[in-house]
Amino acid sequence: MKAVVDGTVIAEAPKEDLIAIEGNWYFPPSSVRSELLSESDTPYTCPWKGECQYFDVTVDGTSLHDRAWSYPNPYATAFDRVGKDFSNYVAFWKEVEVTE
Repeated sequence: MKAVVDGTVIAEAPKEDLIAIEGNWYFPPSSVRSELLSESDTPYTCPWKGECQYFDVTVDGTSLHDRAWSYPNPYATAFDRVGKDFSNYVAFWKEVEVTE
């Protein structure tokens, strides 16, 4: 699967390596082009996953605010709910298209 903005691949991994959570695909950290992400100051804590880290996605000089996020240190109980450790896996939305 791929996460793409305007033809630029931001993340790519086999579907079996991704984790589906609440309708979003989370990519393994090693599959993400981290040089295209920069940490955002947007605060959010999910009631069951824990503290979220948002990222701005920058492609060809255009920055898309908070279009990616991950959970660096999810609550331990979230692992049971999801079925595996999803620490630092990255999900995308809006202009970032996730396709097979």
